[in-house]
Amino acid sequence: MATTETRNTLQNKHIYLVFLEGEPVAFHKATSHDSQIKSHQIFNPERAYGKSLIESHDHLLKSTLDTGSYTKLYSFHHIINGFAIHTTQSQADKLRRVQGVSLIEKDRGVKLMTTYTPNFLGLPKGAWAQEGGEEHAGEGIVIGVIDTGINPKHPSFAYDPSKPYDNPRFCGVCDVGPKFPQGSCNGKIVSARFFSAGAASVLPLNASKDLTPFDQVGHGSHVASIAAGNWGVPVVVNGVVYGFASGMAPQAKIAVYKAIYPEGGTMADVVYAIEQATKDGVDVMVLSIGPDEAAAEEEEETITMMSVFEILLLFVRRAGVFVVQAAGNKGPCTSTVVSFSPWAFAAAAATTGRSYISTLVLGNGSHLFGMGLSGPTQGKGKKKLKLVDAKDASKVVMVTKNNETTSYSNINAEECQDPETLDPMVVKNSIVICTFSQGFFNGTSTITAIINTSILLSFAGFIFAANPDYGDFIAQPLPFSLPAIIIPSIADVETLMEYYNNHTERDKSTDKVIKFKARASIKEGRVASFNESSPTVSSFSSRGPDILDNKLNPADVLKPDILAPGHQIWAAWSPSSGHDPIFSDENFAMLSGTSMAAPHVAGVAALLMKAHPTWSPSMVASAICTSSLQCNNKGLPIMAHGLEVQALYPSTPFDHGAGFINPTAALDPGLVFSSAFEDYINFLCSLPNLDPSKVRSVTGKACNTSHQTSTSDLNLPSITLSKLSKFKSVKRQVLNVAKYPEKYLCSIVAPHGTLVDVMPRWFTIFPQEIQVLEIQINVTNPLKLFTFGEIVLVGSLNHVVRFPLSVFPMEV
Repeated sequence: MATTETRNTLQNKHIYLVFLEGEPVAFHKATSHDSQIKSHQIFNPERAYGKSLIESHDHLLKSTLDTGSYTKLYSFHHIINGFAIHTTQSQADKLRRVQGVSLIEKDRGVKLMTTYTPNFLGLPKGAWAQEGGEEHAGEGIVIGVIDTGINPKHPSFAYDPSKPYDNPRFCGVCDVGPKFPQGSCNGKIVSARFFSAGAASVLPLNASKDLTPFDQVGHGSHVASIAAGNWGVPVVVNGVVYGFASGMAPQAKIAVYKAIYPEGGTMADVVYAIEQATKDGVDVMVLSIGPDEAAAEEEEETITMMSVFEILLLFVRRAGVFVVQAAGNKGPCTSTVVSFSPWAFAAAAATTGRSYISTLVLGNGSHLFGMGLSGPTQGKGKKKLKLVDAKDASKVVMVTKNNETTSYSNINAEECQDPETLDPMVVKNSIVICTFSQGFFNGTSTITAIINTSILLSFAGFIFAANPDYGDFIAQPLPFSLPAIIIPSIADVETLMEYYNNHTERDKSTDKVIKFKARASIKEGRVASFNESSPTVSSFSSRGPDILDNKLNPADVLKPDILAPGHQIWAAWSPSSGHDPIFSDENFAMLSGTSMAAPHVAGVAALLMKAHPTWSPSMVASAICTSSLQCNNKGLPIMAHGLEVQALYPSTPFDHGAGFINPTAALDPGLVFSSAFEDYINFLCSLPNLDPSKVRSVTGKACNTSHQTSTSDLNLPSITLSKLSKFKSVKRQVLNVAKYPEKYLCSIVAPHGTLVDVMPRWFTIFPQEIQVLEIQINVTNPLKLFTFGEIVLVGSLNHVVRFPLSVFPMEV
């Protein structure tokens, strides 16, 4: 009979993240003061305390778990106290019962939340000009990128010897390895490390490629260059110049922490990377990766803001680091944001008004519009060429069964994945219609395969068309090495096929094509157009309301926080990446996602931190929010894309947060809302159904039971009330960060179903003075949904401070 120990070893092992009671190094009273000086002394109390924590972790594991039943992957000790282990569920359950263990969570893994924007955001003549031009924008600031690594040879990360690195607060390390030789950390890249213990325990890593800071995916290079890539780098793809790329803070330095691999990633590696980045001294941290959903219901903790990841970010904020998170790519459905806490800054994604429109001209003169970064067909797109549906070019397959031979057309031909399925004589020098079908729906078919088929069979070009059986699909322009166009709209495809069928002769008995009479041409598709209204919230961008728990109860916190460019963004890439084969061998890629929005915000935060070195992360967040734009470039309210292609609806704060980022205005916001670590503890203590002892166990700080607060009292630059019954009084404090006294007048747009009053309605505030605002919100008409409004403080020196109201007025 198998022993309990034997049965346990047969169970599937998982990675578990464990938090312990007790202060980490950064916040331990005996080590946190003047640690920069202490690090150079013979006796280093910080190092000694850190060593004692690691030893305590080892002792706890050895004394609690069965020998050989676990592998310790990491000891966390700088900003959190705990460890990551690879073990079985039964062993993890033993740890749950140990005194001093405050939180255990199964590793859920992490996912990637996957240049014109400096001009679009007004940086060259705005924020950059105020900092002395692009040659000083972000100077002295270090941006930590937790992602897939970096391509050190990319021109976006080249070192300028005239800009020597000088940041005494930062101390990094450069890991070397294949494709990341000595010298890869060059003064622009000031630190590069990789963390793989978690991934190596559950994924088939390739040691020769993965165990190095080099970016095998491309995503990390893309994110880093958006935040802090060099200014004016030519974007060249397939030999075509698409403009010049620049990071938002081109003089900021980049610290790289690789924690995601081509095969995937674990939360354990990400947590350790975040802790290391904080310990190294980064000023801004960009997380275009993260948990793809809230903690599973079977986990001990169901409050979203009490997960391992969220508490980790709380301590990162306590350490003075501004953290930007991608809001997630599960839009446009509600409550899909994956950034939950008020101490992390969540970026939603928007269009920029730039589009690449490709045109298909039919033989009858009709024009159909799609997308595709390709050159025109013969004669600069004026010559009409034979049009062939791939299904009509399918090779006939002869099948013999029971002495009877039957002919079949290859059912896979319509996707153009395999040259062997098509008749080369039919498709040669033709424009071929390839259709989105089952293979694309389940992810086994690719555009790259269509390109390869097209080249091998000498297509004149191809059309990738939507399929009525699957509906419209969301597409973005892709670089094609031959003429091509993507048509994602079913209505347009129906027009195309009606013309094609009306001009195709078939044998009435077999339906086989006798003569192809349909003709078409593809126009130039590589020239950008800037005529669209923008910004518009991208359909994929995750939406609010923020959720309090796994039952999707809404929280009194506005998420996302801000809207930033994240749609069709050109940025750096790794030529060796297999992540997206269509960009193979290219130095740049165009991607869309909140992954792209987050580094835009991180770069802007770097500009603010350089201009205002004494500002806290919450002050930076406030400045970005209250100065944001509410209207698009046409002067109309910001719209949002829905589920249907081209469908738009008015956006709300649950789509765009406070508004669209406005870097120049954020440099001089007039007033800011500031929150400290203790305020976040009070916020946690006010969460419903959360035991105060749990807050103390996880954070090390006790709830002040004599000072009862509400979740809505946290001093955020927004007010969200998820269950407003009768009335509520909410307080906010604003700090004057301007140089002069200023008189402010308050105007109110009350959410439907409510009456809002602010006291005082006007006030004069001196520099560094605080003004308390009391906002009373009364229910006048109960509703069954959230409604939205705003409070606007208009200053006599032209400062305008906006903060949104999101209210669910319930039955009285």
